Amino acid sequence: MRVNFWGTRGSIATPGPATNHFGGNTSCVELETAAGQSLIFDCGTGARPLGLKLAANPTKTGQYSILIGHTHWDHIQGFPFFTPVFIPGNQIDVYAPEGGQKSLQDVLGGQMEFTYFPIELAQLPATINYHKLGEGTYNIAGVKVITQFLNHPATTLGFRVESEQGSVVYLTDHEPFSERLWQSDKEPGHIESMLHEGDRRHARFMANADLVIHDAQYTPEEYGAKKNWGHSTFDYVTEVAAAAGVRKLALTHHDPTHDDDFVSDIERRARETATQRGSSIEIFCAYEGCSLDIETGEGSQQETEQPISANSAAAQTLLLVDDNEELRKLTKKFLEREGYKIREASNGRDALDRLAESVPDLLVLDLDMPQMGGLEVLRFVRAQPDAMSVPVLILTGSGEEASISACFAAGATDFILKPFSTPQLIARVRACLARVAAPHHSSAA
Repeated sequence: MRVNFWGTRGSIATPGPATNHFGGNTSCVELETAAGQSLIFDCGTGARPLGLKLAANPTKTGQYSILIGHTHWDHIQGFPFFTPVFIPGNQIDVYAPEGGQKSLQDVLGGQMEFTYFPIELAQLPATINYHKLGEGTYNIAGVKVITQFLNHPATTLGFRVESEQGSVVYLTDHEPFSERLWQSDKEPGHIESMLHEGDRRHARFMANADLVIHDAQYTPEEYGAKKNWGHSTFDYVTEVAAAAGVRKLALTHHDPTHDDDFVSDIERRARETATQRGSSIEIFCAYEGCSLDIETGEGSQQETEQPISANSAAAQTLLLVDDNEELRKLTKKFLEREGYKIREASNGRDALDRLAESVPDLLVLDLDMPQMGGLEVLRFVRAQPDAMSVPVLILTGSGEEASISACFAAGATDFILKPFSTPQLIARVRACLARVAAPHHSSAA
C-alpha cells in the first residue's frame, strides 16, 4: 500500500509563502491498495490536485471510494472540484457516518446549489453512490476497513485499513475524552493506565498500526481556549500512539494560524515527547506531496474484531435523569429533534421507578442529585439482569480523577463534563448506542 498526502490543513485552506512546505490545502489523503484501487480519506481542497492526477492516469479503472469522516466544510469542500466526478462512466462511492439530520447526498448537494456553484450535484456525469457507515467492519474496494466513532462535536468516524501489506489508521477530527490522560496511581505509557475509557478505546483502535494519521491541530498552550472544538494536541496524540505501539505517526490537520516554522516546532516537540516516554515511534508532521510505502510490521494486524453497527435514532428510547429542570428540558428538546424518544426523571429514586416500568436503550444520568446520586443508580442498574447491558452516559460538572475512575469502575459507558455543547452530546449519545448494538460484518463494496 502507498499513502499520498494531498491536503494536511484544518478548518480552512491557507495557501501562501508561509505554508509552502506543509501545504495549505484542507484534508485529503489517498491510499493506493495493492490491487490498484484508490481509497480517499476526506475530500477537502486537496481533492482537486488528487482528482487531476487520477483523471490523467489511463491505468486507473474509474472506480473511486471516498471515505468522509464527517461533513464539516473543510472535509467536503473539494468534492465539487474532484475531476473524476465530471467524467462519464466513472463510479464514485462516497461513505460517511450515518445519523445526521440530512442525508449525505443532501449535504454534498447543498454546497453545490446554484447560489454557490455553477453545476448542481445531479448534473455530474459520473455515477455517484452514497453509503452510510456506523461502527463496524466493511469490505471497501477489496480491503478491510474498520470504523470507530471519534470525539468531535459532529458525528465523526475514524478508519482503520488492514491488509496483508499493512495497517493504516486515519483519525481526524478527534479531541481527548478527558483533560487528564493518565491515572495518578498508575505508570504512564500504558493503555490500561489511561483515566478515561474513551481514550483507552481510542488507543486500542490504533494499536500496533504501521501508520497512524492523526489530527494534532493544537499545542497544549492553545488547547485551553479551544476545548470542545473537537481537536487534539500534539502531545496527547504522541502519548496515545506511543502507548498503542504505533510504528509511524503522521500529525495532520494543521491549524490555519500555524505557518511552516510553527508546524516544524510542533514536529520537534512531539519527537521530544516520544523520547521522554522512551518510545521508538517515528513521528513527522504530514505535508503535501509526502508519499509513504506501507510495509507490515510485527503485530500490525488487529487481532480482535468486534464490529458494531450503529442503529438509527428511530424508535430508540433514552431515559434522561437530571435534577436541573431547565437543562433537562433543553436536552430533551434537542434529542427529540434527532428522532429519539425521551423519558425523564428528576432524581435518582425517580429514575429507578422509570427503569422498573421499562428498560431504555440508553440511560443519560446526572452524577450529583439529591436523594440518590447517579453513581448509586449506575451500580443498581449494573446489578439488574435485564438492565445491566444498557449503555450509561454520565453527565457531571466534576472532572476530578476520583469521579471519573469511580464511574468507569461502576460500569459507565461514557462520561461527559458540563457544560457541553448540544452537538457534542448528540455525537456521544450516538456513539454510546452504537457500542452496544449487535456485532455484524458488512460488505459496502
